[in-house]
Amino acid sequence: MDMIAADDSASQVSDKIKDILYAKSSERVDGYKPNVANSLFGDQESADEIEAEVDAAAAVIAGQPEAEAEVETEVDDQEEE
Repeated sequence: MDMIAADDSASQVSDKIKDILYAKSSERVDGYKPNVANSLFGDQESADEIEAEVDAAAAVIAGQPEAEAEVETEVDDQEEE
């Protein structure tokens, strides 16, 4: 509206409207991507589950006993809740 009131050219106003609409539609598409991916490929592990497994594996590689590594991930999970 400000551009129209400022008497900017029609092409500039049109371009600005297109940019705004593209940004809004992009946000919506990004919001739907996980749902569509899950419906097409089945329920995948959540990012939290994968991160916990990676952390546990990293702890084992670092030389911590496996039981100790599992306890740390359980504590992390409880803190997140």
